[in-house]
Amino acid sequence: MSTLEFLATFIILFFVTDFALKHFFPAQFAKVPEKEQDAIVFSMLSANVKEGDDPTVVIKNNTAYTRVLSSRCPQPPFDVASVVTVDGKEEVTDLMANTTAGNCPSFPPIPAGKSGQISLAAWKYSLFAQKGTYQISFDTSKTASGAAVASGTGQAVVASGTGHVLTTRFTLTEPNVFTKLFRTFVMKPLLNALLFIALYTPGYSLGIAIVILTVIIKLILLIPNQHALEGQKKLQQLQPRLDELKKKYPDDAKRQQEETLRLWKEYNINPLQSCLPTLLQLPILLGLFYVIRSGATLETSHHLLYQYFIDHPITLGHSFLGFNLLLPSIYVFPPLLVLLQFFQMKMMFAKQKKNKKAEIIDVNAPKSRMPKIDQQTVMTYILPFMIGFFALRFPAAVSLYWAVSTLFGIAQQWYVNREKVKLVKE
Repeated sequence: MSTLEFLATFIILFFVTDFALKHFFPAQFAKVPEKEQDAIVFSMLSANVKEGDDPTVVIKNNTAYTRVLSSRCPQPPFDVASVVTVDGKEEVTDLMANTTAGNCPSFPPIPAGKSGQISLAAWKYSLFAQKGTYQISFDTSKTASGAAVASGTGQAVVASGTGHVLTTRFTLTEPNVFTKLFRTFVMKPLLNALLFIALYTPGYSLGIAIVILTVIIKLILLIPNQHALEGQKKLQQLQPRLDELKKKYPDDAKRQQEETLRLWKEYNINPLQSCLPTLLQLPILLGLFYVIRSGATLETSHHLLYQYFIDHPITLGHSFLGFNLLLPSIYVFPPLLVLLQFFQMKMMFAKQKKNKKAEIIDVNAPKSRMPKIDQQTVMTYILPFMIGFFALRFPAAVSLYWAVSTLFGIAQQWYVNREKVKLVKE
C-alpha cells in the first residue's frame, strides 16, 4: 500500500466512522441544525424514540440572553401533551405527571450562543408510558426575553423579540427485533452483572465492577483469543511463502489466490479466526457504552433491570481514581490507550519482523518517492490513535474497560510470543 493509498483509506475510514458515530450515537456526536443566526431552535434530538430510550429535547440558544428553565417538579420544564388522530382530526390532550423516576432533575442554564440537551428520562415511566405521538411545548417568555416565531420541519425557530410558545413532537415506538435482542442478550446481562459485582465492592463502585467484569469477560474469551493469536502467529510464519507466490505469479492474481487458499488448507489456517474475538467483543463494547449512557441511572433503567434489583435498588458510585466514569476523560485515558494499543501491536508483530527475510531489490525497477505502508504499519501506528480519538468522546467507564482489556491482551500476547507455535501440515 502506497502512502497516497493509505491516506485515502484513512480519510475514507475517518468519514465512515464519523457518520456511523453520528448515526448510532446522536446524543454524543450529532449536531443540531441551525436555521437562523439570531434565533432559538427548539427540537427533539430524535423524532422517533424507542420504548425504554430517553426522549431528549434540544435547545439552540442563538439569542443574546441566557435561558433558564423553570423548575416545576413533579412536572417537566416543558408542557407535554398526547396527540391522537381521530377521524382525520388531531386531538391534543394535556398530560400531568404525579411523580418522577428518582429525584426531580435540575437543568443547567443555556448560555447565549450555546445549545443544551434536556433529557426527559425522569418522566418516561409516567408521562411517556404509552406508545404514540407526544407534543412538547416551550414558553420562552418564562425563561428570558425572547422571540417572534418562524416554523420549521420538526422544530420551532424563534427570533429575538417577544416571548412565544414553541412546540415540537416525537413518536414513541416499539423497539425493533434487533434492539430487543440486543437489550435482552447484551445490555441486560451487562448491567445486572455490573450491579451484582458492585454489591460486593466498597461504595458500590462502578469502576471496580467494570475492572472485575472485564477480567471475567476476558477469561470467558480466553480460549478463542488464544486460538486467534496462535493463528496470527502461524500467518506470520507463513508470510514468506505467500511472498514467494507473489513473485512466482506476479501477473496472475487468480493463481495467487488459489495457491494461498491451498497453503491455508494445507497448514490448517483460518485467517478469519483472528477476527472472531474482536467480533465477540464488539457487541460487549457497544453494550457497555449504552449501559453507561442509559443504565447508570438505575431509576430510569427499570426496563433493563432484573426483578431483584428493582426490588432491592442500589446507587452506583461513579467516581473511580478521581474520574467521573460517566464523562469522557480527555487528558488521561486517550493517551494511555494509545500507548497500550501501540505496545500490544508491537508485540503482535515482533516475531514477524524477526522472521522477515532480506528483501531483494531490483536496481533497475522504477523508484517511487513515496514509501510503502503495509498492513502492519497501519495496525501499529494508526489503530492506536483511532482508539485514542474514540476515547476522547466516550465515557471514561468505556475507556476503563478497553484499558483493562488491552492489558489482559498484552499479557496473553506475551505468553503466545513465548510459545513455540509451529506450522504443521495436515
